[in-house]
Amino acid sequence: MDRRTFLRQTAAAGATVTASGFLNCVSGFAAEPRARVALVRTSSRADGVKRAIALLKPSAFGGKDLFIKPNFNSSDPTPGSTHIDTLNVLVGELRQLGAGPMIIGDRSGMGVTRDVMAAKDIPALGRDLKVRVVVLDELPDSEWDPIRLSGMHWQRGFAFPRVARRAGAIVQTCCLKTHRFGGHFTLSLKNSVGFAAKQVPGDSYNYMTELHRSTNQRRMIAEINTAYQPAFVVMDAMQAFTTAGPDTGTLVEPQLMIAATDRVALDAVGVAILRQYGTTPDVSQGSIFQQEQIARAVELGIGVARPDLIDLVTDDQAGADAAATIRARLV
Repeated sequence: MDRRTFLRQTAAAGATVTASGFLNCVSGFAAEPRARVALVRTSSRADGVKRAIALLKPSAFGGKDLFIKPNFNSSDPTPGSTHIDTLNVLVGELRQLGAGPMIIGDRSGMGVTRDVMAAKDIPALGRDLKVRVVVLDELPDSEWDPIRLSGMHWQRGFAFPRVARRAGAIVQTCCLKTHRFGGHFTLSLKNSVGFAAKQVPGDSYNYMTELHRSTNQRRMIAEINTAYQPAFVVMDAMQAFTTAGPDTGTLVEPQLMIAATDRVALDAVGVAILRQYGTTPDVSQGSIFQQEQIARAVELGIGVARPDLIDLVTDDQAGADAAATIRARLV
């Protein structure tokens, strides 16, 4: 099957689903919200990001200033941290979609953030792309919002940066890997930990010490995601760590670029891929939606509640083959 034929048949199938959804609404049955996850098989990060965006056609960026949250937990090579090519092409594609001024910001967990960014050559990238670079843990106390919700597992809540909350939209780009320090895996939900303050200036309390010592760590990770709703998330699954992580681990190469707006759906797909290659007992056990990060995120209404509500969207036969394998592991 050539690509043109595949796209034509996919479009026809999409029209059928749309018509079915319309009939359900007319009959008085409200369909549960679904999540579309773009899945691109490729050998090029630039190609993968462009095709994933084309599949989902995000329209939320016109004229808006954007905050882009990469994974700069450390400066280790991808998937230890966001690949410079992924970030570069993502900024360019967002501009093509009409985005306004952009900020790239993060807080590192395994290293000094400014040093991590320097090692990744991010200041130079910012200059070249005319993007402002923000080191989150250098923000003053006035730039942090306390977040406290009923039923939260955080003792004092957590602090979230105002520079991100002021943005017209937030775009996130994460990696695919396991997490040996209690998170079990670090995908889009876990990448949000880099938003939260380790310490707020003037306050000696260490939020990250609380997180990593807590038996509720994975639930607390999900709770950080209540502070924002991303307009778009790109998961670089060209390479992945299936053991250890987040800085180093057993390396595999799925050669996939994945994107969504729903973090639960995206992480469920990521866990399915880790299981496909063989991963840690913690990530392998139970159903994917029983994983604590995902289960707590579902409780909080952050994303879809079940795997059958995830629609894998592809643009060629290689992607469709990968989607079929992932779908089997999702359910």
